[in-house]
Amino acid sequence: MAHGVFLSVLASMLFGSMYYYSTLLSPLNGEEIFGWRMLLTLPMLSVFLWLSRDWPLVKATALRVLHEPKLLWVLPLSSLLLGVQLWLFLWAPLHGKALDVSLGYFMMPLVMVAIGRFYYKDKLTRFQKAAWVLALAGVAYELFRVGSFSWASLLVCLGYPYYFVLRSKFKTDHLGGLWFDMLLMMPLALFYASTALTQAVTFTDNTWLFMLVIGLGILSTSALVAYILASKKLPFSLFGLLGYVEPVLLVVVAFLIGERITPLQWPTYIAIWMALAVLATEGLLNLNAGRKLRNKRTPAPIS
Repeated sequence: MAHGVFLSVLASMLFGSMYYYSTLLSPLNGEEIFGWRMLLTLPMLSVFLWLSRDWPLVKATALRVLHEPKLLWVLPLSSLLLGVQLWLFLWAPLHGKALDVSLGYFMMPLVMVAIGRFYYKDKLTRFQKAAWVLALAGVAYELFRVGSFSWASLLVCLGYPYYFVLRSKFKTDHLGGLWFDMLLMMPLALFYASTALTQAVTFTDNTWLFMLVIGLGILSTSALVAYILASKKLPFSLFGLLGYVEPVLLVVVAFLIGERITPLQWPTYIAIWMALAVLATEGLLNLNAGRKLRNKRTPAPIS
């Protein structure tokens, strides 16, 4: 389990580093950085799937497309939903939206709780109800203060859950589905990357920038691989709790690049952070209870 925790934290650190990394790639803009990231990540991900013997998931998805015509629109929609998020992740730090995106990542687990309640008819625990009250208080305050939430925050906290629900509903929530999501981004990635190539001076006169772009592909693939491996090694509840590490790091990056939370914004952030603390407390309690139950079921060693 310790190995899984290490991989999960490593993935969060790599994703957080990539958030800052995009600010080093000037004069490339967010779209061009997105294009290069996708072009470099897909081949590296393919190699990982081959080495990890997960490539049959790609083949199985391809066969499903031949027999299930609905996937002809499901897969492009899934790819679009993920592509928008990956673009926003690289665009936000360059345009003063890093804090807004990090807030969206903080709000996303609370939206997932709501989806579980109203879409999947899950029953909310007392902890989840308390978290929701706190989150709603933060949302209500922000709406009262400025009349709306940042579009970047809403795009993350609403877009990603819909992506997860879509993949779950049509059973593409595996590495094969992820590979097709990235494959279908290739035409757009090629277009954006080619706009950078038309500025030949960008790379011919700046070898360091070329090396940074290659580093982006390595960083992106390493983060993705660490995340995938961690998901296989950790209990679901612990894996979910460790997912809160990434948005914390995104806030740190936002501060490093000069963004600040204004005094009037603090109540919203504090309310949402308290809501997440309540969910994290529940997760830790459930994790501890599960560990005690497993210990009771484990026979004593023969001495």
